[in-house]
Amino acid sequence: MQITYDWRGDFDDDTLNALHSQGFGHSALSIGWWEQVQRHSLGWVVAKAGGRLVGFVNVAWDGGVHAFVLDTLVDKEFQRRGVGTSLVAEAARGARAAGCEWLHVDFDEEHRSFYFEACGFQPTDAGLIAL
Repeated sequence: MQITYDWRGDFDDDTLNALHSQGFGHSALSIGWWEQVQRHSLGWVVAKAGGRLVGFVNVAWDGGVHAFVLDTLVDKEFQRRGVGTSLVAEAARGARAAGCEWLHVDFDEEHRSFYFEACGFQPTDAGLIAL
């Protein structure tokens, strides 16, 4: 089945909430994703197979030259097929086209090889405060 990728593509909240629940292992929430990304994101990428949402990544930004990858999600049926890598590549293209010079990501250790090896991110020093 062919997978299409769309910068700032359409999706519905219920479907993305279900994908988010599956991807992060929590019960389904009622987040108004569409309104949230419209108001706060530089962009996002949706992956669809036969019209079905099978992947998503959000691209936040600082209003300048820094963009941030958040919530990279791929439906379990479509994992290990390059969907996540393609989502991040489209996110990088969209951020570059918008004039960003840097794309940042943070992640849990289990995703290290995905972001560094598959997506081409480079390690860097960073800091974090748990709130």
